[in-house]
Amino acid sequence: MVQCPEWYHSIELAPGIVTPGRAPLDVWERTLRNLGLPDLHGKSVLDIGAYDGFFSFAAERLGASRVVALDEHVWATDMAAYIKEWKEARALGIGVPAPRDSRHWQPQTLPGKRPFDAARKLLNSNVEAVVGNFMTMDLSSLGRFDVVLFLGILYHMEDPLPAMRRIRRLLNPGGFLGIETEAVEIPGAPDAPFFEFFPTNELNNDSANWWAPNAQALEGLTIAVGLHKFQLCVGPQHLPPVALLKARMARTRFRYRAVAHAYAPG
Repeated sequence: MVQCPEWYHSIELAPGIVTPGRAPLDVWERTLRNLGLPDLHGKSVLDIGAYDGFFSFAAERLGASRVVALDEHVWATDMAAYIKEWKEARALGIGVPAPRDSRHWQPQTLPGKRPFDAARKLLNSNVEAVVGNFMTMDLSSLGRFDVVLFLGILYHMEDPLPAMRRIRRLLNPGGFLGIETEAVEIPGAPDAPFFEFFPTNELNNDSANWWAPNAQALEGLTIAVGLHKFQLCVGPQHLPPVALLKARMARTRFRYRAVAHAYAPG
């Protein structure tokens, strides 16, 4: 733990021993449940943007026969130093460059991968770690999967549709895609798909955030790449009624974290 001063995920390493993530363990477990995953026994799983590996290790625990954790954005960044700078900048109301463009980008030593490696060792896990940029790497090196997890990544994509097309290429027939993303709704607006665009650091003071879809746009992305059986598992209807009522009365935009899934044709 001494070598891992920055944890994003809360991961139970042993009964009662949990890493100090940015949210309590039950928050991560609730997201896992909300995905509506199929039975993972004997399935292959790809976790895109694995970070510290909570969902990768969870998939292995749930019976997946092969789990691949893929990351570069986090693993190649000194996240402890980057988050410290980000917090200081946010307090001052100024922006910071995206990790890849910052002084904390260290792809030769992969400092941001240390928490994942530590958890993998302590859990005696067989999760495969692949360092790579999902949008530029050779996908054939990964193989194909029964389940792909795309959690907290879509809004970081400069080009969401090509990203979804690449995911589609990785799914086996009947394969499952789980998505968790920043999303946006405007109460009273026409029932049409749209994205909110963030040209700089408007979302969470993070210049690596680009887009937030509404529910219709999120479903539209899955349809456009040939997926079906889309289900919005967590959407505006799941927000606290008071928050929804206030937003609708004011007709103001509100953001939330959407969770959805879709399937490749069998």
